Amino acid sequence: MSVKSDRWIIDISRRNKMIAPFSSEQVREGISYGVSSYGYDISLADEFKIFEPSNIREIDPKKHNAACFRDIKADSVLIPANSYILGRSREYFRIPRDVITICTGKSTYARSGVIVNVTPFEPEWEGFATISLSNTAPVPVRIYAHEGVAQLIFLEASEVCEISYRDKKGKYQAQKKITLSKSE
Repeated sequence: MSVKSDRWIIDISRRNKMIAPFSSEQVREGISYGVSSYGYDISLADEFKIFEPSNIREIDPKKHNAACFRDIKADSVLIPANSYILGRSREYFRIPRDVITICTGKSTYARSGVIVNVTPFEPEWEGFATISLSNTAPVPVRIYAHEGVAQLIFLEASEVCEISYRDKKGKYQAQKKITLSKSE
């Protein structure tokens, strides 16, 4: 398994629309996004789900309640202290069958107490990524749309998988919006 370079990311994205919209260079306005040496810094869309725990006693990932979230469209939002919000990538992804990604949060947000969680993009998964942003700080932290939030690292397998995410008809395939947890 090898980590893919900027040249590979640019070539595949141009030929197969692996990432759209795509920036073939790193945009350094605000928190950077676009191609880096061995990855792609993804950016946030301006759609968020703000968690509002006022009427619940627990969170059950098998029975997630949409009523616990308030939808907002904005250029920036505050993550309440010791809470989280959901966002989505501005980019739509089409992952090749012989590739899996690992995603890590940007250091700018990590230094502000924000933990970015995105699960790996499996072979042949496609869609907008739903992103969980957790604020570990004791005060609210501001998050910015249209700027970088996390870095994807692309790993190419030594052989093609037998069953891809598309083959399994994965429950988060081709998601077009922020998607809450699904039990099936």
